[in-house]
Amino acid sequence: MTQAPFPVFHEFIETAFERRFQGMLRCAWKYRSWHVIVADPGSGKTTGIRDLIRTTGSPSGTLPGRSYPLLAVTAPKNDESEQALGNYLFTALGLPLRGRWSERKYKLMAVLVKFGVQCLIIDDAHDLSLEHLIFIKELTDQGKLPPYDHPLGLCLVTAGRGATIPLKEIFDQPETMWIQFRHRLDRIQPFCRIAGHTSEEVREILAALENVYRETFPQLNLRQWSGTIYTWLTHPLLDPTSSGRVVMDYLMKLVTTALEWSYAAGETDVRAETLQAAAELLTLRRDTIRMIDGAGPNVEVHRSDPAEQGSVIGTEPERAAKPPNQQQNTTETVGEQVQTRNSPKCTFSGMVSIDLKCFLDSGTTLVECPDCARMRSLEPRNGVLRFPSHDKRKIRTPNTDQRWVIRETAWEVVGGKSK
Repeated sequence: MTQAPFPVFHEFIETAFERRFQGMLRCAWKYRSWHVIVADPGSGKTTGIRDLIRTTGSPSGTLPGRSYPLLAVTAPKNDESEQALGNYLFTALGLPLRGRWSERKYKLMAVLVKFGVQCLIIDDAHDLSLEHLIFIKELTDQGKLPPYDHPLGLCLVTAGRGATIPLKEIFDQPETMWIQFRHRLDRIQPFCRIAGHTSEEVREILAALENVYRETFPQLNLRQWSGTIYTWLTHPLLDPTSSGRVVMDYLMKLVTTALEWSYAAGETDVRAETLQAAAELLTLRRDTIRMIDGAGPNVEVHRSDPAEQGSVIGTEPERAAKPPNQQQNTTETVGEQVQTRNSPKCTFSGMVSIDLKCFLDSGTTLVECPDCARMRSLEPRNGVLRFPSHDKRKIRTPNTDQRWVIRETAWEVVGGKSK
């Protein structure tokens, strides 16, 4: 009997980040204030906007009594004209794009008033052009005067990391246009950065996911690994600014991947090694190129003996007692322990045909065995790679620092094929 597909959860979770983010949007809505809101890519900005619109605005239509107090659009890409942004606004209201833009442009404010729009939210605002910003100022200035007397709040939601604030350089220009735009920003919170998740907030999310997947995994206990998961997700590759905060997208990818593997293995809980393998996909293997050939991809299920879980990851109190920098080193050591653990001799052996030019252009000579995932430094000879039979215990593993660097661009052998 064929197993049912894994029920991936795609719905909204009210995380601590979403409470902070939606709180700023509601503040702009209530006071009709202007803000530039910044958060890391993958934090959940679009998800939060969609949930807020769905729970506060009218679903669709222009029937009497319906309104859109919050109107959200995405900044146009590859079209710097003001018409592109105007058309997005008309479309978001469910109106047809009929007539010339020169005529529809001056009707837009009346349409916004008719639909009760009180705050504009523009997602991916870092893609806004100068013409888009000038059009926003012109439109909102028109709303402040009679016969409308209808001020609008404005949230420019952007993606950015570290101390960089998109659009700030534009608003800091000395031209009158940008001085006026800057004066319209909120006097107390003109530029806001929404922080990601702390270790404790990660634990809260894991508790919510336990409830979500309780029917599929009756014994699921993700919270016991919260400290280790936090350490993995604040790795320099995933947190390049060393903020110590976790991005929701990485957290969901790690947990969903581990649960999917566990589901395919018929388990009722997720194992330590399964979580670690999922974390390596985001760090050690994030830039590994996989060649899909033959019968196509299959689900790699990582099994482990329950007695080994404590030695692989350690206990939660031990992890909690270590500072972030020590926890990161622990993660690297864990990966080394898993690779150097005693195991049977690998039986894979043979020559693997490769594209010689692509292999040389990749800048690496590190190849992964398709059976045991052991890494070897090989050189092509006569257009092929010869991968001899090998015992994992007899092959020296590079030190941790070298492995982190090299594995980012590792050339991987999958299913007897090379890429």
